[in-house]
Parts: sequence; structure tokens; C-alpha cells
Amino acid sequence: MGFFDSLSPRAVATSALLLTSFAQDALARPSPDPKAPWVKNTGLGKKKMANHLKRAIMGDRRAVETPFCSETLATEIKAPKPNVWGPLVDVEVASVVEWLFAQADLNLTVTEEAGGWDNTIQLVEAMWPNKTDVLAFVDGDGPAPTKYAHVVLNNRATETPHYADIIVGPLPLDNATAKWEPLEYPYTKQNGGKVRNLDADSDRLYSEWLFKIGASVADITLDLWNGTAMGLENDTLSIWGIDPLWQDDGEIIRWDTFWNIPTGDFDDMTLFPLGLYFSSEVSGRDPSKWELRGWLYNSVFYATTEEFRAAYWSEDFVKNGPNVDGDWARTDKNGETPEMDKAQAPVIVAPAGARFAVDHKEKYVEWMDWSFYVGFNRDTGPGLFDIRYKGERLVYELSLQEALAHYAGNDPMNSGTAYLDSFYGFGPYTFELVKGYDCPAYATYMNTSFYVNEETRTHIDSLCLFEYVADYPMQRHTTSDYVSVTKNTYFVIRSIATIGNYDYQQSFSFFMDGSFAVEVRASGYIQSAYFAGNEDYGFKIHDNLSGSMHDHVLNFKADFDVLGTNNSIELMSMVPVSRSYPWSAGKVRNTMALERKFIETEDESRFNWGPNSATQVLIVNENERNKHGEMRGYRVLPYMGTAHLTVQNSTNLGVAAQWANHDVQITKYKDSEQKAYHAFNTQDVHDPPVNFDKYFDGESVRNEDIVLWLNLGMHHVPHTGDLPNTVQTTAHSGIQFMPSNYFDIDQSRRTVNQVRINYFNGSAEVEEFGQFKAGSSEGTCSTCKLNYTPLEPEHQGYKGDVVIRKFPFDPNNPFYATSGI
Repeated sequence: MGFFDSLSPRAVATSALLLTSFAQDALARPSPDPKAPWVKNTGLGKKKMANHLKRAIMGDRRAVETPFCSETLATEIKAPKPNVWGPLVDVEVASVVEWLFAQADLNLTVTEEAGGWDNTIQLVEAMWPNKTDVLAFVDGDGPAPTKYAHVVLNNRATETPHYADIIVGPLPLDNATAKWEPLEYPYTKQNGGKVRNLDADSDRLYSEWLFKIGASVADITLDLWNGTAMGLENDTLSIWGIDPLWQDDGEIIRWDTFWNIPTGDFDDMTLFPLGLYFSSEVSGRDPSKWELRGWLYNSVFYATTEEFRAAYWSEDFVKNGPNVDGDWARTDKNGETPEMDKAQAPVIVAPAGARFAVDHKEKYVEWMDWSFYVGFNRDTGPGLFDIRYKGERLVYELSLQEALAHYAGNDPMNSGTAYLDSFYGFGPYTFELVKGYDCPAYATYMNTSFYVNEETRTHIDSLCLFEYVADYPMQRHTTSDYVSVTKNTYFVIRSIATIGNYDYQQSFSFFMDGSFAVEVRASGYIQSAYFAGNEDYGFKIHDNLSGSMHDHVLNFKADFDVLGTNNSIELMSMVPVSRSYPWSAGKVRNTMALERKFIETEDESRFNWGPNSATQVLIVNENERNKHGEMRGYRVLPYMGTAHLTVQNSTNLGVAAQWANHDVQITKYKDSEQKAYHAFNTQDVHDPPVNFDKYFDGESVRNEDIVLWLNLGMHHVPHTGDLPNTVQTTAHSGIQFMPSNYFDIDQSRRTVNQVRINYFNGSAEVEEFGQFKAGSSEGTCSTCKLNYTPLEPEHQGYKGDVVIRKFPFDPNNPFYATSGI
């Protein structure tokens, strides 16, 4: 007997009535993705956006960078070399797609025409070249590395659906040389670049399973919440659940729960859990063979729907209240306006315009003595390459690898959730920035692009670049005769990716003293829990709502090249000691001293920041000494807080996120170990494409080309201050890199933006070191007129994405769209 054959008469009657009334909508699908109500189809590049993200197209606008004020434009320069980490151009993407459709052995179908049993092209983007192929080119006269396209195929025309990583090239394509081959060398799992696809039947999952289960308990959901989740136009409930799915003992288990659908226009569904959960075993592609495994309500488990229904309609059944929409969950202004808040807030201006230079085509940037290239990919968004100071490379690559949000709770939804966000991708959700809010109004902007459904979509103005003056000086000192102080001017490149409910702001900052940093801030809606029984996992923050505890851990790759590729890691610790000295008259003094050690191999290269911040992590070149004989290097240190995963041996993740277990990890560079992650690690958590543990095989990391894998993060126990959104003032984490004996003195002494005031007996003499003064005829630039009107950006110009069709190729008819991502 099948599951639906065993329903009670009450359930059958209620379900039949509702299904008959709205039969024409029976296959409609709400927003099932567990990350937010406006995204669905959680596979690579297939998310949808709801109407609240659609923008009216007001007039013509080209898909080019649109700096707000022409007076603030960065100087346009030509990069010293082409950007080998740059994106494919439109013609290259179009040629790859056309060539792939011509390969009969791939059996591909255009996405718009594809069904659940067709093969489609999921991704086309540039394959970042191997470092070993790049250095001779960027450092000398060697040839540019051969260019290839990285392609992901979604092969569903099989009982065992899978994603397939392949490379296509060389580019530009020539029929005589063009070929495709499996991409597997960068992965620890050597199986032809394939990983199973647990999401292949996402559409049928709803129409043939979850909505039917929702219909089977419609009598209960109507009684509890006056709503249904049946795939109907008038549904007021949604169903979605854990990620990743449980993958134990040869089974694929999902836990799903009911949520109230927002009644307004806000993206606040993750604040409305209702506390009813059900488990399914969904192995295979035939929904008729899937199995409902039971229900959970108020911490009581019911093995069957009949058992749950019998208990529910009994007299002593305890019914809990719902979480419902309201102003408390909406981000618009709410509450009494603080006194004087309506007055114009302070603003910062760039009176001389941008003091940096950009090659927009090559995405190359120069500021003061710094330079770098910008890369961008679907999985993790922007990354910086070939970071140089005074022409000397410090870092080959500094880029995000993965973002983990691991939850916990007394219910299976929160206990079973551990998002790995590269699965959804940072690139598709690096949206247009809001000028004057996300970045200063005077910032310079760059576009970013990504591939989806035979189209290239361009996020307009989704990277911003700007100078800023900190609210504290770089240096200062006061004596009885003078005061000396230096402005702390720094440079930032920033992006924000909204992945479901969370917005991640990623900033790379560069300073005048030769230090630089990467930081992440988070905002957006929390994914909450139903409060009943959840006291050990979070605060009660609203009527029936718990701020479910979770860890955010974001891994960054920092491939340093300090004065060459052969570097070492020295750990220098301040330790308490008891020592006597020739001058201490035989007495032992309790004091402190330095202990130094080098990390020799990968067997000892995974560790956490030392207690009391007493251990310095130094990247040094043992063969390069300063004039005092000290090794030149850079120090890595946390600032604004860091975190690694609290959970040990995560049941949810298996070995899919082994990078999350330590603060700092060091490996010897290999072309075959390029990333800490794979976007589809969640599809096979016990045997993923990249098992980071396998990178640590005892190789030497002393005087070698080494890579640091560094974790930023936050331990988050949401409180009432996280309603309606988490705020970036506290949800932040960062890593800083500072010179350690690299220079002879502090490099910020070179700036003219400092002052020394000599004062005596009521008078003062001021030394300004030649810095530019408004109204002065000196210098090569003039001060822009301080007109406050352009500092209020025209937000009506916020447009969304520009789309160019790639198959068939139609470059002359771009259009705007923010749906269908």
C-alpha cells in the first residue's frame, strides 16, 4: 500500500476539496529553497528572484561602468600585462557554447527547452591558469598561459544524474585543435570530474512529493495556522528544509518544515518557522518509491501520518502558536525618529577626484604604491591576483574559498543545516551596489558578469573602489614642544553578495604603511528556529521564535610570495620565563621572552591563534635579510575577530568542509591543490570532489612556495537586536597582513598628508610637507567644487542585470532582467 492510499477520510476530503478548487494551480511552486523565499532551484546558477527585486527600466542604459560623478573618475591606465585571471569575453563564451552544442556525444539540450531528463550547460567561465604557467609571463617575457574555458554540465539524462566538470579549448576555438576533456586534476577525487546531483528532480520534488504531503495534512495545517502548502495560488504556507541532505547508510534523507509565507513585500520568511517537521527518504529518481519516515511536533516524534493525526485530534494535544509577519520583521523605518536625525548626516568627499588608476578592461588597479588584478568567478565572486607593493609581488592570490553557516538546534531543521554557499555561488548574487550606502557616492565602480542558461548576465556597478580617511590617524605623537600626526588614508575594493537570507560584504583594504587586510561583514535576515524546546540553542526573540545558534566560517586563500616563491612560516611567541641575569645579583626575575620555531612540514601546519594573542605568525624569506640581519617578511594577524567551526566531526558535513576546523592552515603550493572547496561538495559529503584533509600529506613547507588558508568568521547567537536584520557593526571578521622587518622604516612616512605643529609660548609654526591646499596654484590637480547635490545619488537609476543572449549569440540586443538567475 502506498503512502497516499493510507490517508484518513478527513485528510482525503480536505485535500480533495482544496485540490479541486484550485486544480489549475496544482503544480505551481512557491519558493522552496531553504536560503530565502525569493530563490528556488538550488542547483548551480538556477535561482529565481521575486518581484521585489525587479526594477523598472527607466530609459536607455548601457552595460558599462557608471561612476556617479564624472569629477571623481579614476584615471584610466593600461595594465602592464593582460589579465590572465579575467573573464571570457562575449565572443569566447558564445563560441564555446555553440561548439558544445555541436558535440553529439554530449547530448545537450538548450536550457529553455530542457526537461528533468535532459543534459544542459550549467556554467561557462574562464579557467584560471595554473600559477606555474603564469609566473614566467607576469614576471618576465614568457608566453601568456593558454586560455581554456571551465564548463559544468548538468547531466540528467540518466538514472544517475551528475554534474561534470570539463575544460574546453584552447581559446580562441579552432576546429582543428578544439577539444573537451574531463577536469579532475585540481580535485582530490579522481573520477573524471563527476559528482552526483541530488537536486536533479527539484521540480518534481515539489509537485510529486512535498506538496502532496502538505495536502495530506491540510486539515491539520488549516486548524493550526489557517493555511495550506499544496502548491496552490492561495497557499499561505511554504515547505523547505535542510541543506545538505543527510547521506548516511546509502540513503538520502531530507527533513522539511513549514513556514508562514510573508504577507507583505519583504524577504522575511526565515523569521516565520511553524514547528512542524517531517522526514523523507528520497533516494533514486522515482517519487513513487520515496518514503515518508515520520513527523515531529513539539519534540514528539510520530512514525506515520496516521499516528500524528490521531494524536493531533486528541483532547490533550498541545498546539503551539505561529510566527506571523508584521512590522517587527520588516526593514523599513519603525519607531520614533531620534532628535536631530532628520538633519543631513556627515559625508566624506573626494575634492581632488579619485587618486587611483584603473584599467577597466583588464580589471587592473593602482593606488599609491599598490597594484593588483581583479578576477571573478561564479563560485566565490571577486579575488585579487598579483598584489604588488612598489612593483614587488607580495601575494599571488588572495581570494574567498568558501562560506559555511553551520546551525544547531533541538529540531532536525536547524540541527541538520550546514550551508556551503559556493553551491549557490557568490558570483550570481554580487548585485549592484547602492551608492552612498554600500560605498561612498564618489566611488568608482566595475561590473561583473556570470553565465546562466545560455546567457551572460552583467551585474552593473557591483564592485566599488574608493579611498577613505579613517576616523583615527595613522601616526601621532605629542611632546612639550610639538605634535606630529598623519592621516590614515586607505584604499578599498568591495563587493556584496546576497545569498538567500544573508548579505556578505567583502572588502579588501590597502594602507599607506604597507599593510593590507581582508574583512567580511554580514547582514540580512537570520534563519530562525521555532522556540519550543530550543532553550539550549538560542534566545527567545519573539512570540514563538528562537535565534538559532550558528557559526559563520569563511575561508580565504593567501598565496604569499615574499621576495620570491620560497617562503617559510615562523611562529614567534611571547612566553613567561624566570631567569637570572649577570646584573640581577643572583636573583631570579619573573619576566617574559621570545620563543621561535619554524613549521617544517604539513603534519604540523594546522593550528589556531595562540592564547592571549601571544604568538605571531610570520611569513618570511629566510634568504632575504634587511640591513640589520633580520628576515624580511609579513605578519598575519586576526583583527575584528575570527572563528573556526565549533562543531567537531560534523554529522552534516562529513569531510566536505575540513578546511573549517582550524584558524590557520599551510600547504605547499601545487597546481593540483588550487581550492579548499568544490561547489558540489554538499552533493557527496562523505566522498566529495575536494577533501581538504588530503592536502596535508607531510610535505615540507619550509623554504617552499606555500599557501595559507585562513578562516574568518563569527559565532552567532541571534538576539532581539538581530530583528529585523543582523547589523554589520557587530557581525564582522577580518585578517590583517602587516610588514615585519620588510622595510627599513614605516612606509607611511612618505605621505605628505601629515602635519607637525611646533608650539612655544602661545605661538605655533606648522610644517605641512607640501600637501595640497584648496585654492593653491601648486600641484597638478584642482579641487572639485564642494557641491553637495551630487553626494545624494539618484537611486532611481538602480537597474539590475544586463543580459546578452549567447545561444543563439545576439550581442546587439541586450536587455534588463533580474529574474531567472
